[in-house]
Amino acid sequence: MSRKKLRQWKTLSRKTILDHSKFLKIESHEIELPDGEIISDWPWVILHDAALILAQREDGEFLVFRQRKYAIDGISLAPVGGMLEPNEYPLEAAKRELLEETGYKSEKWVDFGSYLVDPNSNVGTMHLFLALDAKYVTEPNSDDLEDQDLLFLNQSELEKALEAGEFKVLAWTTVVALSLRYFENRKK
Repeated sequence: MSRKKLRQWKTLSRKTILDHSKFLKIESHEIELPDGEIISDWPWVILHDAALILAQREDGEFLVFRQRKYAIDGISLAPVGGMLEPNEYPLEAAKRELLEETGYKSEKWVDFGSYLVDPNSNVGTMHLFLALDAKYVTEPNSDDLEDQDLLFLNQSELEKALEAGEFKVLAWTTVVALSLRYFENRKK
């Protein structure tokens, strides 16, 4: 296997082309590639990081939403999730989102890590979690814009939904797949 030294791209300058809201900023970067080539208009998208949570209740059923999203054609299944507030740690955001969106709380968390959405244009980082033994504690208090139904799926139903492509966003598919892998590894 080659152990060639991989060189970093250099940011020479950046300018804001769109400062839309607290949710979206777009910059144009001038960058220098490792071979010296200059690209003067490299797009850079700044979105808030988000926490995604697949929650499992004490009875073993998983909480997922059946919902519509503006950019999705049709209906999708989705885990709980939302953007981090300024200076909020990912696990704090995950706990807050689970409670706000579902009314459930968990004391047992599995952190699957943080993943950049687009390695060349940024587009935010997704922090993926599994919440175990979630307990219903209060009415949900969500400010989500979507119409959504909270569903309770057993593991077999969750696996079938994943295999059928019912989670139509890559990060959603990833947190579900990592969660199912977690349970598979615990059986060994």
